[in-house]
Amino acid sequence: MSPSQETTAWVLIVTCDSVPGIVAAFSRTLFETGGNIIEMNQYNDIANGQFFMRIYFTHPGGMTDDGLHAELAAVAGRFGAMWSLRNTAVRQKVLIMVSRFDHCLADLLYRWRIGELHMDPVAIVSNHPVEACGQVDMGTIPFHHLPITPQTKAMQEDRLRELIGQTGAELVVLARYMQILSDELSRELAGRCINIHHSFLPGFKGARPYHQAHRRGVKLIGATAHYVTADLDEGPIIEQSVERISHSDTAEDLIRKGRDIESRALSRAVHYHLDGRVIMHGMRTVVFGD
Repeated sequence: MSPSQETTAWVLIVTCDSVPGIVAAFSRTLFETGGNIIEMNQYNDIANGQFFMRIYFTHPGGMTDDGLHAELAAVAGRFGAMWSLRNTAVRQKVLIMVSRFDHCLADLLYRWRIGELHMDPVAIVSNHPVEACGQVDMGTIPFHHLPITPQTKAMQEDRLRELIGQTGAELVVLARYMQILSDELSRELAGRCINIHHSFLPGFKGARPYHQAHRRGVKLIGATAHYVTADLDEGPIIEQSVERISHSDTAEDLIRKGRDIESRALSRAVHYHLDGRVIMHGMRTVVFGD
């Protein structure tokens, strides 16, 4: 097979006002340009009149990327849609941050090595020396020790910004990084920084808790993986995991089970993000699971 005959897999994300004909228009365009839809997910938010769609499709290499973009841009323009198109063959660059608890880091690297997470880890950053994660096989991934104190926080974050720029990191993962990012950095990383919270989020107080939960898009009760925002632990929830406990569980049992649910929730959230399955929708997310 010549290079011009090879097919490429793409993920198309579309968000727009909900009107008739969106699915038909994009499907027809992909068909007419030689594409083959492998998987399609869609969701109509009836209450807010918003439409969300993810299409995973293959396309012959004979058509240039620019040509495909132009065809899809024309359709998106008709609906006033926000859209993105990603070549799945290109691995996203990921920077992972960690403190003393390294179980989430170890899990992410294991899943990456076996091909479960389609990413390219470009750096590991910690506010502790590498010895704090001495049990984790980091291979050749560069490790950066960026200590932090209240007096040096701004300088530490400037150095972090430099690393993100130098490595071209498209996603930052806080794998039990036990430091709070500044409001400024949180805003800069909006939609591309995932945190794992070792607790059940959010905690609803006052009247109408189920209405509050609906507004926040709760997925499960358990450890919570969410996008980082300037509002501490209030970012849009991507994934949650749960584990049952009993009266016979000790505090050490809870810690052990907690490590598992944290790792599980974070790895799923990172997978969904890398696979283009998460669409931010205000304080909520639309997650097209696989």
